[in-house]
Amino acid sequence: MSKLIKPRYGAVLLVVGAVLAAGCSSSKKTSTTGTTTAPTSVKIGFIGALTGPDAQLGINEHEGEKLAIAQHNAKSGSTQVQLLDYDTTGSGTVSPQLAQKAITDKVVAVVGPAFSGESKTADPIFEQAGIVNITASATNPKLADNGWKYWHRAVGNDNAQGPAAANYILKKLNAKNIAVIDDNEEYSLGIADIVRSTITAAGAKVAVTDHIDKNAQDYSATVNKVKSANPDAIFYGGYYSEGGRFLKQIRDAGITVKFVSDDGAEDPKIIDSAGAAAAEGALLTCPCGDITKSTNSNAPSFVSAYTASAKAAPGTYSAEAYDATNVILQAIDAGKTSSKDINDFLSTVSYVGLTKTLKFDSKGEVASPTVYMWEVKGGKVVFDGAVDQLIGG
Repeated sequence: MSKLIKPRYGAVLLVVGAVLAAGCSSSKKTSTTGTTTAPTSVKIGFIGALTGPDAQLGINEHEGEKLAIAQHNAKSGSTQVQLLDYDTTGSGTVSPQLAQKAITDKVVAVVGPAFSGESKTADPIFEQAGIVNITASATNPKLADNGWKYWHRAVGNDNAQGPAAANYILKKLNAKNIAVIDDNEEYSLGIADIVRSTITAAGAKVAVTDHIDKNAQDYSATVNKVKSANPDAIFYGGYYSEGGRFLKQIRDAGITVKFVSDDGAEDPKIIDSAGAAAAEGALLTCPCGDITKSTNSNAPSFVSAYTASAKAAPGTYSAEAYDATNVILQAIDAGKTSSKDINDFLSTVSYVGLTKTLKFDSKGEVASPTVYMWEVKGGKVVFDGAVDQLIGG
């Protein structure tokens, strides 16, 4: 985002039982003989949007991380963990200074950044400092190609999501003439380009390709291009705030073809942005399923605990952030309390989480990602199922 909101960052101190000493990355007990034992507390962080136009995705993840830490700290004898928040507002300009702040605060690991653009600018700083970072939602494939050793991703990337969206449009919607629009941001342009190339490779036509300014309010120039091209379907790469405005203007212009977007837009707030009538029928891909329909035996207790803690049901990437946090906490439980030791632990772990088994390859990626389709129906974003199953492939 180009519009910056003054960053807010503060520590959320989760204390269960004894009061922890604030402001230290690890407090240690020393025996009467002077032998240093394991630290009694460590710091981990959340970095991502907690305010700003697309903050809901970051808030969902923060709540998942907060719950995991609270549950961990409640266990008898556990090394206590402090959660520090770094609110980027979703901006790749703000995130580097917050990454540096996290390093100064002596965190040993972070969940985030949440978006690909802020990941691009913050992750090199974490890498240089040797700070473990696991993103629960930044899906740009290029993030895995930097040779970073401390970077990990808990979801599938857009090399899975982009083709899944394109194949749904081609095979399920039977579209041959598709408009592909994006907001020209790191994540949005990346997935839109994958959709464009998949459509072209399949022999279909990208009827119009254009970029909107996500901070603008009037998208009439792009809407007019789409209307003139008379497409069979529209794919939009971007987030729910401007995506919803664009969708409303499309419908106001009398364009009624199917609107398909991505995980950045997969949130009920797209309905708030577009209005219920315009949003109805919108299709939204995500490498995230519906945790409330999961067959995982631990899912119901997570949903109940999350709802009680967050005062809202789990949202997009809530469970993924919960899993990402818990794999870090598993390392801490195993006595790995430095960033290097946690990173070494992650290189061999096979953690069975709520959403998937987190087993990271040499680039920090997880294997065999599944992409799902969500749809706006009756004023709600509802789960349709796995894209491969929906298109019969």
